[in-house]
Amino acid sequence: MIKLAQSFATNSNTTALNAITTRLADKDATLWGPDATAEAAIRLDWVDLPHSSRELLPTLDALSAWSRELGHEHFILCGMGGSSLAPEVIATHFKKSLVILDSTEPSQVADALKCDLAKSCIIVASKSGSTIETTSQKALFEAALTKAGLPIKDHMVIITDPDSPLHKSATSDGLRTINANPKVGGRFSALSAFGLVPAALIGVDVSLLLDDAADAAAQFTQPDSPVVRVAAKLFEREFAFARFFDGDSLYQGLADWIEQLVAESTGKDGKGVLPVVLAKAPSDRSNVISFKEGDPLSITGPLGAQLIFWEWVTALLCFLLKVDPFNQPNVAESKERTGKILLDWSKRPSNSGHLIDNLEVFAEEKRSSLSEYLKALNSGKYLAVMAYLNRNSDGEISQLRDLLESKLGIPTTFGWGPRFLHSTGQFHKGGPLVGTFLQITAEPESTVEIPNAGYGFERLVLAQALGDNEALSSRGLRVIRVNLKEREAGIEQLLKEVAKL
Repeated sequence: MIKLAQSFATNSNTTALNAITTRLADKDATLWGPDATAEAAIRLDWVDLPHSSRELLPTLDALSAWSRELGHEHFILCGMGGSSLAPEVIATHFKKSLVILDSTEPSQVADALKCDLAKSCIIVASKSGSTIETTSQKALFEAALTKAGLPIKDHMVIITDPDSPLHKSATSDGLRTINANPKVGGRFSALSAFGLVPAALIGVDVSLLLDDAADAAAQFTQPDSPVVRVAAKLFEREFAFARFFDGDSLYQGLADWIEQLVAESTGKDGKGVLPVVLAKAPSDRSNVISFKEGDPLSITGPLGAQLIFWEWVTALLCFLLKVDPFNQPNVAESKERTGKILLDWSKRPSNSGHLIDNLEVFAEEKRSSLSEYLKALNSGKYLAVMAYLNRNSDGEISQLRDLLESKLGIPTTFGWGPRFLHSTGQFHKGGPLVGTFLQITAEPESTVEIPNAGYGFERLVLAQALGDNEALSSRGLRVIRVNLKEREAGIEQLLKEVAKL
């Protein structure tokens, strides 16, 4: 069950939400208006997942037995957005080992290859079956397994929608394939095959997740239920940039999953709520949503309950915002721009910027110093820091979030590229156009070729940064790209410059 702090009181919007909870439970596709009805009609099966996903349990038991028989000890999940964020939360919560590869940064990709492949299971998860990051990672692991003389079918599991390109190729190659429910959108898929298959393989009892989700969902249609009160709270003006902290709770990483769910679902038609995930415990928690009992805005309850709870909250919040919770009209734009850059690499945007010691700055307007470039970022209502770096070894760069927010005085988010493109990336381009953006790229520390692509991950990750830069700049938004010529020294220099602002 979900328990809320008393600060989540009823307000003027709870009456409207009380009137529709039963309709949501009944999967009424008309809730979000006529323009959203067609999409909603094929995206609402997540409501039933606490019960319907029990049909997967025999399959998951058989899959786990197969994995144990083959002696798998290391599990690597190749997936983006909804295909990886929930499994990461589940693994962290249950203290299980799961390597998440949701990056095209070459040194992070190389890190994932350092495992003992003979004892590894590679889980490839993609709803569409055509995600460029995941298809590239799959090709890399297939080549590595083949080079090591290992049968791919003994070391790879596929999760995808029926009849997707990935499903067709995996079936043809004899790979173990679990089909997800095609009527569940990616970011609402935590309790579907996308969340449960990795969880089962690493040894989590997924029936407990489903039990807790079902118990929680039973209360959602009651008057002034927790989902109603939290959705109504998030609709208040002061929560346009909603602060979250999970660092001292049992659910570390949950806020990152919520960030994707809320930002990508609500951020469109010039509207939206942008979660701001805090890395450090805030001194003032009065307006910070947390998951530790006793905090002013605490939301507590077991993990399975939290997962279905936030999906309901998001759907209800979208009702208040009058946006379609299930589409992501601006996500494809950056993908298309990336594709065009890769197609003709010689015509990519300028690769020569303003060199300042270990940093190279790319911006529409040239300024005299790094501090002047950084000060210009306070011209928006929020700042997004987007680091196309290795989150395994470059974690120090995440300190920029707190530093920049304190120095510039505006809400600041931090996202690892390219994974944020499947999360807050929709909000940046489809929500209120009031942000400024700091991209951080780096000279590659290594090159990792993508089999049969004609280029490597180092080119792909830069093309993704350049493509999103174009998409943001085309809207008149301020974007500054800082390229680290030498990674460690560049991070140190950047942090020092921000600290001096």
